[in-house]
Amino acid sequence: MPCAMLTDAFGNAVTLHDESALGGLNDFALGFLASEARAVNIIATAANDSSPLVQAYAAAVYMFAESPDGPKNAQPFLDRALAAAHSANDREQRFIHAVKAWVEGDIPRAIQLHEEQARLYPRDLVSLKLGDYHLFNIGDAPGMLRLLLGTTTAAGDICYLHGMLAFALEQCLMLEPAEAAARKAIAMQRREPWAHHALAHVMLTQGRIHEGHAFMQDVSDTWTGLNSFMVTHNWWHQALFALELDRHAEVLDLYDSQVWGVAKDYSQDQVNAVSLLARLEMAGVDVGDRWHDVANYLEARVNDHVLPFLDMQYLYALARADRPQADVLMRNIEAYARTAPAHMQAAWQRVCVPASRGLLAHARGDFTQAIEAMGAATPRLAEIGGSHAQRDLFMQVYVDSLVRGGQLAGAQHMLQQQARLSPESARLARQAASINTALGIAQAA
Repeated sequence: MPCAMLTDAFGNAVTLHDESALGGLNDFALGFLASEARAVNIIATAANDSSPLVQAYAAAVYMFAESPDGPKNAQPFLDRALAAAHSANDREQRFIHAVKAWVEGDIPRAIQLHEEQARLYPRDLVSLKLGDYHLFNIGDAPGMLRLLLGTTTAAGDICYLHGMLAFALEQCLMLEPAEAAARKAIAMQRREPWAHHALAHVMLTQGRIHEGHAFMQDVSDTWTGLNSFMVTHNWWHQALFALELDRHAEVLDLYDSQVWGVAKDYSQDQVNAVSLLARLEMAGVDVGDRWHDVANYLEARVNDHVLPFLDMQYLYALARADRPQADVLMRNIEAYARTAPAHMQAAWQRVCVPASRGLLAHARGDFTQAIEAMGAATPRLAEIGGSHAQRDLFMQVYVDSLVRGGQLAGAQHMLQQQARLSPESARLARQAASINTALGIAQAA
């Protein structure tokens, strides 16, 4: 018989078969919102308690692996959640069916259920964050923000909501309110890594490079007990600030000590590594044999196709490491794009396929092909998901292709604009000056 009158860490009523499961359930809820490794404790809880929400949370953990095995590994937990769903309350049932839609690949249905949950149960922050995750992955930044806006009255006392708002606002390029939301979250709780992350985005976008570098260094002492994505990604952001300042030795040290090596088999750790190595090379830095270690973990990814944003970076790394699997993955991307789910078909066909061809060409030194293919994809890059800062990798590849392909006028136009928007960036100033010199216009600049 379900335990009566139990609530989770955010005050939502929960249906548990054993009251002792509440600790594991809250580990997931708080761990997920705080980006802490304790979220996975729900797996052990699910082994001992068949409560439907516990089982649905466990299924979600396996889906976050972002691998083709995710749905298969999540299914037994989902089956148990569905079998016991009749004993769950309305909020829990809706969440279970949102996870079911996710496992089945029906992301629009999952989003619809999370949107309903936000209206009916605005303190269900697990549902809010999962809905934001799906919207982020399809490039719908306004949807991310819209999902959260109606929840501030009911859940405004929770620091994590303001961190989520900050990131959604930043992705909509509403930078001043994004900073205000991030600082509110941090004032409520200094250890709020998602708010740190959102504020790093704001400062990078506004060209506040020195301030961003100092800020992330200052709060980095709180990045303990986090999941591998959050800790490596926040250090990745610190590395981006250092890279803009041409502190190449610092960036390489951050790569080796903080960005790569925490969970080498995890998708997000992998793309952090790929992106940073590529940016280092385009900034003129010799990265040695680092591509090979990353590629060792990506050879098994040739059939993944979980998200186009991920496949594109797997491909680039395999090509830079000169692995034959790069050609296999390229063919597989082209084949998958023809049968991709309807809600993502345009992103795979019109963005991922041409961009992947461009990335493969750039990695192999065919800059004419890279220019043509990347030029076709760049206007629609938002559709593949990822953040502005993450997608800037692909813009950098395009600009680098223009430079190395001899199309200096086009490169100058883009680099000069970027340098003006980020006057503290030594990298952009150096690259723009080099192009202006090559074009014979350095004196005017």
